[in-house]
Parts: sequence; structure tokens; C-alpha cells
Amino acid sequence: MAPRASVDVEFTIRVTEPGRAAISVSAADADTEDLTVSWGGGSDAVLFEHGTRADVFDLPLGEHRVTYHAERDLAEAEPEPVTLADVAVFTRPSRYCPSDRIGGLAPPELYGHPDARSTVDAIVRNVHDRLLYTVGATRPTDDAIDTLLAGEGVCRDFAHVCVTFCRYFDIPARYVGVYAPGLSPMDFHAVFEAAIDGHWYVFDATHLAPRQTMLRISTGRDAADTSFLATLGCSLDFLGSSVFVTTDAELPQDDWSDLVVLG
Repeated sequence: MAPRASVDVEFTIRVTEPGRAAISVSAADADTEDLTVSWGGGSDAVLFEHGTRADVFDLPLGEHRVTYHAERDLAEAEPEPVTLADVAVFTRPSRYCPSDRIGGLAPPELYGHPDARSTVDAIVRNVHDRLLYTVGATRPTDDAIDTLLAGEGVCRDFAHVCVTFCRYFDIPARYVGVYAPGLSPMDFHAVFEAAIDGHWYVFDATHLAPRQTMLRISTGRDAADTSFLATLGCSLDFLGSSVFVTTDAELPQDDWSDLVVLG
């Protein structure tokens, strides 16, 4: 029997100007899930490519609480093929992944590899060794170049740098928001997928949680496409969140040299 994951999310917001907002916290392919909002309003679901779903709400003035619960079996997934559209989109520079400007910061050990697999492995090793994981070290506006110059960041920054280097070497790469059992401290997590031999595989230069039990939330070019909360005409203050993700089986020991498919 496949291990089963359980997700519980709660966050609070204060709306200062009413309007719409998009909430993207749904675990892809959840068996059961429940998204509740304290103001009792309904939502319109928006489905994007690659398993991303946003629920759009009309938010009234005031302080509100959002809760989400989901469960899903962690059955082994088949690798997703890389389409021609994927190649066209995920090799381009984007807001947080300026691959057209990163060349001067690419170290010598990233060059000269015979294939995409060995190049991506070299990128992950370099970013893991080069950056210091520091909570609160970077700003929401920092891109991959800012992170490299600072020498530190959080999971989104590690993923942005890896994606940017992959695209610099013409390897399609995309940013993924996930739930990650075993992550400490527990929070939303960011990893990336790279195209290896025509299929998508997941990589994580932070090495903070096993990839085998991660659950996809959202997929895009970078963090601009994958925010769990985005305003669409309203104004609000984010007051805090909690994320708790567990499995009913022992967490696997990740061999970071393995190819892993994100479910």
C-alpha cells in the first residue's frame, strides 16, 4: 500500500480594500480536500497547465482566516513528457530567472558536461555548496542574480538560481511550489524540475526534505507564476500562516543523485 500524505494549511489576512484575490494552496491530485474561508463566500476555480489550480474569491473588508485540508496517496508517478511548448516557454528568461544575464556568474565547473543530466547535477551541487540557506535573507523582489551576489537565500532563491542556470545552458527548467513532508521548519517549499531525456524530473538544491514524498501545488516559470496568494484588485495585509504536512510512513532517505518524478 502506498504511503498517504496529509496537508493542513491555515493563514490569516486583513483586507483593507475589498476585491478579488487568488488562493493557490491545492495539492495536485488530492483524493480529498476542503478549502474553507471565514467570511463564507464562494469561489471560482481557475485551472492552469501543469497541475496548478487557483480559487478566486471576492474578499470583503476585515480580518479573515483561510484553512485547507487535503489527503493523497503517494503512489509512484510516471515521468511527464516535455512538450515542444514546454521547450519554448521554459528556456526563456523570466522575471526572477534572468538567464540572459547570468553568464558572467556561471562558474567553470558548470561548463563542458556531455548531457543535460550531468549539467543539471553540476548546477544542483554548485548551488547547494555556494549558497547559505538563511531564513529572511532575501526580499520578495530579489531575482537569481541578487541571490548569487548575496550568497544566501531561502528555497525560492535556490530554485530560481538553478532554473536560471539550466535555461542559460538551454535546458528547459520550471519552478514548482510543493508541500514537503520532513521540511523543518515546516512551510511552503520551492523546488524545480528540469528536462532530462524528454521528461520532467524534480531537483532540490536545498536538500531539506526528500523529493519522493513531495506534493505539487503549482508550476510556472518562476515564483511570479506560483504565489499561494495573489491580489486581483483588492488590498490586504498578510498576518501569518502555518503549514503542517505529514505522511503515515517513514520518510525515505533521498539519494540526491537519483532521478525522481514529482507526483
